[in-house]
Amino acid sequence: MPGLLRGVARTAVIAGTATAVSNRVSRRQAGRWSQQEYDQQQAAPPPPPPPPPAPPADDDMSSKLDQLQKLGELKAQGLLTEEEFAQQKSRLLG
Repeated sequence: MPGLLRGVARTAVIAGTATAVSNRVSRRQAGRWSQQEYDQQQAAPPPPPPPPPAPPADDDMSSKLDQLQKLGELKAQGLLTEEEFAQQKSRLLG
């Protein structure tokens, strides 16, 4: 019986030691990986800002004139009131 007890105790000590070493190695690896990720994030340049929106095309005046003509036709047909026509006109030219 003493031999059996000694074998069980030795196995428990070895298993406990192996678990402690394994946990320490895992923590050390995780620390190194997180440090590497942090270093990479710090070394990487920030992404470039998005490009500014393109200015409107120069054909705005011709399109505005076309829209004003359509509004005038709608007003002449009686589909727009004078007030609605004035609002749309000011919105277009605004």
